[in-house]
Amino acid sequence: MKIGVLCYPTSGGSGVVATELGAALAARGHEVHVVSYRKPFRFGPVSDRFHFHKVEIPVYPLFEFPSYGLAAAAHLARVVDEHGLDILHVHYAYPHAVSAYLARRMSRRPQLKIVTTLHGTDIMLVREDESFASLTRFGILESDAVTAVSAFLRDTTRAWFGIRKPIEVIPNFVDSARFRPAGARTPGPFRIVHVSNFRPVKRPLDAIKAFCILRLHHEAKLKMVGVGPELKAARALARKLGVHRDVEFAGEERQIERILADSDLLLSTSEFEGFGLAPLEAMAAGLPVVATRAGGISEVVADGETGRLADVGDVEGLAARIRKLIEKPLAARRMGEAGRRRAVRKFGLDRIVPMYERIYERLARGAARAAGHA
Repeated sequence: MKIGVLCYPTSGGSGVVATELGAALAARGHEVHVVSYRKPFRFGPVSDRFHFHKVEIPVYPLFEFPSYGLAAAAHLARVVDEHGLDILHVHYAYPHAVSAYLARRMSRRPQLKIVTTLHGTDIMLVREDESFASLTRFGILESDAVTAVSAFLRDTTRAWFGIRKPIEVIPNFVDSARFRPAGARTPGPFRIVHVSNFRPVKRPLDAIKAFCILRLHHEAKLKMVGVGPELKAARALARKLGVHRDVEFAGEERQIERILADSDLLLSTSEFEGFGLAPLEAMAAGLPVVATRAGGISEVVADGETGRLADVGDVEGLAARIRKLIEKPLAARRMGEAGRRRAVRKFGLDRIVPMYERIYERLARGAARAAGHA
């Protein structure tokens, strides 16, 4: 099957999942064409079945604000026609589902089917700015199939948009061969890692605050992985609270499994998560997770079994949960082992990718029947 994937290239979960899904589909024999405005963060090597196409965003003096969504639609239409795509799988309802709809109308393949995967931030936009609501709803309704990465996100989408369209829950996945326990870690202070794109919704400053409280009781190190608008404020806060010598800002890391292999615990502080890819990858690596009860996180981290959850913004609670795991290393190790088992059993790549394939095959059969009756 020939599949197009439209996604953002940044280090957030949607772009990572989209490109790694594309790579997995190519490995399973499909022809996959990834479209974005730059090569995605974790994009693997190009092969005869795995291709990348860059969206060029034109800039004209007449247009004060360049239109990425329209540029993506035009580029998608060309890729669809040149490569005879059967499926367009877009990640984010807005603007990508709308871009896919326009691309289908412009292309010479009206039988093209559109699959839209909701990740969370696309739906959050509507709560923050109602001007996106009608376009987001339109993109969802015009898709031939819609998936969400958690039941929480499915239910939230239905409630906010008042739609009855079926939304299938397909969770994010992890390559458990790549993300795996590293065995004995090097000696030293307890090592905590926070992975995010440093947007306000990830609340990275809460990670610094919780770490400062923890340091009143235990020696520890905190590694902050990622970049984004809150990075400068996070650096300043670490210095203000006097913990900057024990906080490392590591920037973006494509091979995050290396950092997880040398960590003892993952700390997630988000106020909204459609799923929570960083906690899942940490679980696969055998780490216990301390996180906030933020949307879909509760469907990933089993509270009391694979980690500990606290309320959003409760930095004292986050610190207390980390402290208990430091003081009870056997319990922490058991949580890490349970997290690994849960990640492999419920979210393994070989379990999740075929769920998408079944959707593609169903849509392709429907297109074939429609063509036969034409």
